[in-house]
Amino acid sequence: MIEKPVILVIDDETGHADVVAEALQQTGADTLAVYNAKNALELIENRFFDVVVTDLNLNDDKINGIDILKAAKEHNSNSQVILITAYATIDTCKEAIRAGAFDYLVKPIDIDHLRAMTERALKRLSGVSAAAQDKNGFKFEGVTGKNIAMQSVFATLGRVAPTNITVLIEGESGTGKELLAQAIHNNSPRRNNAFKPLNCAGLTESLLESELFGHAKGAFTGATEARKGLFEVADKGTLFLDEIGDMPLTMQAKLLRVLEDGIIVPVGSNKSTVADVRVISATNHDLAKLVEQSKFRQDLYFRIKGVSVTVPSLRDRPEDISELADFFLSQACQELGKGKKVISEKALDILKGYNWPGNIRQLRNCIRMMVVMSDSDTLDVGDIPADIYRPRQLSGQVSGDNLGGLSLNKLEKQAIIDTLAKVGNNREQAAKILGIGERTLYRKIKEYNIQ
Repeated sequence: MIEKPVILVIDDETGHADVVAEALQQTGADTLAVYNAKNALELIENRFFDVVVTDLNLNDDKINGIDILKAAKEHNSNSQVILITAYATIDTCKEAIRAGAFDYLVKPIDIDHLRAMTERALKRLSGVSAAAQDKNGFKFEGVTGKNIAMQSVFATLGRVAPTNITVLIEGESGTGKELLAQAIHNNSPRRNNAFKPLNCAGLTESLLESELFGHAKGAFTGATEARKGLFEVADKGTLFLDEIGDMPLTMQAKLLRVLEDGIIVPVGSNKSTVADVRVISATNHDLAKLVEQSKFRQDLYFRIKGVSVTVPSLRDRPEDISELADFFLSQACQELGKGKKVISEKALDILKGYNWPGNIRQLRNCIRMMVVMSDSDTLDVGDIPADIYRPRQLSGQVSGDNLGGLSLNKLEKQAIIDTLAKVGNNREQAAKILGIGERTLYRKIKEYNIQ
């Protein structure tokens, strides 16, 4: 995050402005509150503010929150502006987003939501959403996370990147292992040479051998010309072997030989060549267990495991979902030629409560689909794909046609049960989705005897 960011809070209600400014100090920023539009414009013209939080209606006939937004963006295009309004309309909100607003909130505001939104704005400003960076300047493009386990991964890889040591990255499918491998390469002395990935899953031994070591002309049917393998193509660079746990045993022996002496012999050739390649491997299997089961060579295991890290699954790092979602949203809008969009807090709460079996890859695809399908500048709950979030029907197969036969108490009880189930019994997340305070949720759980 940028050093000591500065936040300007603008509201003609002095008490409200002071409360908001005090709350936002917890983001680690310096905050300043002003109570009229004219003073705010003067400040914006003479100082740089990282984030501006302004009420839409400032009790001024000539200046409103949209004018403040435009002035802030004109003076400092990187300023992130959050609008607060008591009577938001779709047209007003669209105008704000088009003018460059980061997001907006409708009164009465939830201070926790505003604080979380402001933290996301600061992270976007500092570029953390696009790249995590350690204290030594090691950048992980497209990978981010404040989760403790992820920070440990970043620290380890930051240290080994400048070396030639082999690296083994373990973790579930979709956790970003290839992005980490690419980051290691980009931060190594080999960065100006090739980075070549190969997914070993589903490839036969003969195809793998040809891909890795190349082949001579006439080596097999269809080999009409000689072809270099990835080891030779990646000379002085990096070779990324994804899903190495799926490599056939006989091919493992051939790979081990090359890793030990660096000598490559193309299929069907008697001529050898030497290649200087750093190998980074990845797997979603427990390789140590495969070694015990004699499904993976122990000598190869120790050869590729110079340094190993395990990437946590996304369900174990829900605190990173906001940053990742912001990054994927910006990426999708740019790739699809869409205007700037934001994700509502309610939609984010649901995304945080989902267990993401497909991990980061699934989240990226989810955000991309939301961008494609939504015509609004704000992605909301209704834009979340049905396979991620589908409001569950009430028990007993109650449908929208016969809801009138149930009491409000039964409807409320069932809504609480379904929401708790959706978020893995995380009561804080459930309360946010239901739109009630945590104390109220605890009271209703007790009242309805929900186990």
